[in-house]
Amino acid sequence: MVGWLLLAESSSPGGFDFILMADLKPLFSLDGDLVAAEALLRDVFGIVVDEVIRKGTSASEKVCEWKEPEELKRLLDLELRSQGEAPEQILARCRAVIRYSVKTCHPHFFNQLFSGLDPHSLAGRVITESLNTSQYTYEIAPVFVLMEEEVLKKLRALVGWSSGDGVFCPGGSISNMYAMNLARYQRYPDCKQRGLRGLPPLALFTSKECHYSIKKGAAFLGLGTDSVWIVKTDERGKMMPEDLERQISLAEAEGAVPFLVSATSGTTVLGAFDPLEAIADVCQRHGLWLHVDAAWGGSVLLSQTHRHLLDGIQRADSVAWNPHKLLAAGLQCSALLLHDTSNLLRRCHGSQASYLFQQDKFYDVALDTGDKVVQCGRRVDCLKLWLMWKAQGGQGLERRVDRAFALAWYLVEELKKREGFELVIEPEFVNVCFWFVPPSLRGKQENPDYSERLAKLDREPSHWASLNVLRLMRDSLLSCCRALAGNSGH
Repeated sequence: MVGWLLLAESSSPGGFDFILMADLKPLFSLDGDLVAAEALLRDVFGIVVDEVIRKGTSASEKVCEWKEPEELKRLLDLELRSQGEAPEQILARCRAVIRYSVKTCHPHFFNQLFSGLDPHSLAGRVITESLNTSQYTYEIAPVFVLMEEEVLKKLRALVGWSSGDGVFCPGGSISNMYAMNLARYQRYPDCKQRGLRGLPPLALFTSKECHYSIKKGAAFLGLGTDSVWIVKTDERGKMMPEDLERQISLAEAEGAVPFLVSATSGTTVLGAFDPLEAIADVCQRHGLWLHVDAAWGGSVLLSQTHRHLLDGIQRADSVAWNPHKLLAAGLQCSALLLHDTSNLLRRCHGSQASYLFQQDKFYDVALDTGDKVVQCGRRVDCLKLWLMWKAQGGQGLERRVDRAFALAWYLVEELKKREGFELVIEPEFVNVCFWFVPPSLRGKQENPDYSERLAKLDREPSHWASLNVLRLMRDSLLSCCRALAGNSGH
C-alpha cells in the first residue's frame, strides 16, 4: 500500500495518533461541497475559454490593458485577509487577473521568444495541473515517467544520438547550469563531496552573444564569473573558433584548467548559430565538454530545410532545448539532453534518499528518475509536448518551423520596401533585427557620425523604439481560435 502516516495530537496527554493520509477525506475550499467545487471549476474554465482563448487571440482586442503598478494593486485588491470570499467574487477576481495580464497568445504579441496558443499543449497543461503529481518516482507518476523518457528519446534522435540520457528542467537557464555541473563532475568527481576546495581554478568558454545564464550558472556553482572566458564573434554574431583556441591558451597560461565550451544555436538577439563542427574540433583537441545552448534554435532540427544550421550538434556532450519557444509547447518545456550513457546525471546529482528511492520496490527502480536532478518535487513538463506531437505529428511541427522562417523572410522583404527601416543584418533565423531611422538621419548613412547618432537615439527614452528586435514566431493558430469564437474571417 502506498501512503504516508501523519502524526495527529491524541486526546490523551502527550500522545499522538497515527492516521493514514489515504483515510482522510479530500479537502476542498468549499467545505467539501463537491457539487459547488465542480460548478466553480466549470465557470472558471468558461472564463478561460472566453477571455483567454477567444478574446486573447483576437486581433481586435488588446494585447494588454496596461496599468501602472500602484493602480494595478488597487484594481486587483491583492491583500490576503482572514475571511474567505463568495464564489461570485472569486470568479470576478479570475476575470480581473486575465483582463490585466499580457495575452501572450495574442497575434500581436512579439515581446519574448515564446508566443501563440496550441490547444493540444494547453489541454496537456490542464491535465498536468489537475493531476498535481511530481515527476520523481514511477509509483507516483507512472504514466509521466514513461512518457518523459519517450519524449527525450525522440529529441535525442533529432540531435543525432541513438542513446543517451536527459531530463526536463525548469527552464533553459537550469539546463545550462546542469550541463556545467555535469562537465565539472565528469572531470573532478570528488567535487561532489569535497566541494570547491578540491578543485583547481577552472575555465569555461562561451561567446559574447551567449545567454546571460552562463555567467549566472558559473556564479551559482561557485566557479565565479571570472571563470567565464568570452570568445569573440564575427559580424553575424557567431563564435569564432580561432579566438576560442586563443582564449583556451590564455586561460592555461594563467593557470586555469579549461573544462567546458558552451556554444549557442540561436542567440537571443541576432539569432546566430555558432559553427558547431569547428567548435567540436577544438573541444576534441583539448578534451573539453561541448555543451550547445539550443534553447531557442533547437526546434530547427525538425525542419529538413533548415536543420543544416545546427550541423555538428551530434558531436556535443549536452544540449539544452526549449520546445516552449519556437514550437509553442507552452511554458515551461525545457529539455536537457545528454549523449552520456554512464548514468552521469544520477551519479552527479543523486543522494539516495532512502524514504523516497527505496531499492526494494516491486518494479525496476531505474524508473525512479528523481535522483537525476537537484530538485525533489518536479512538475510534469512532458505531457504538453507529447500531446501536441501526437496531434500534429513530426510533419506538422516541421511545417510550423518552416512557416516561421517564411514569415521572417516576408518581414525582411517588407522592411526593405519601406523608407526609414534599416536591417542590422540579413537574418538566417527568425530573428529580424532592424533600426527605425528617424527622418533627420535618413539619407545620411555616409556621414562619419551616422552610427553614433543612431545609437544615441536608442539610449534616449523617447526613442527606445529606434532599435527593434522582432522575434517573429509562427502564427498563433488563429484558425483554431477563430473556430472557437465562431469567426472564420481572415
